[in-house]
Amino acid sequence: MTDITSIANDYIALWNTQDAAGRAALLERGWAGDARYVDPLMAAQGHAEISALVAGVLGQFPGFRFTLLGQPQAHGVHGRFSWGLGPDGAEPVVEGTDFVELADGKLRRVTGFLDKVPAA
Repeated sequence: MTDITSIANDYIALWNTQDAAGRAALLERGWAGDARYVDPLMAAQGHAEISALVAGVLGQFPGFRFTLLGQPQAHGVHGRFSWGLGPDGAEPVVEGTDFVELADGKLRRVTGFLDKVPAA
């Protein structure tokens, strides 16, 4: 049985990891080699592209942190969890829900949706 809460916590940790070596370790541990990530704004495939995508988001939102919102859920190889992004210790400015597909207990496909985005 897959522990979706641990997977979701590691996923959030990845999005908060500034250094490339730390991201590489999290990707190796928790993501399939051919993993794909897609949301309404960006897409990436494989560890190197996903790490670069995360680095870009961290650079765009300095001082912000991702947090897990609510309780992750899973059945079979599918799961979902919600997250927030905002200044450390403050209410999230952006919120989303990600749907995942697992392979051998690792993330293989992540499809992200933005649930709350600030008005431009």
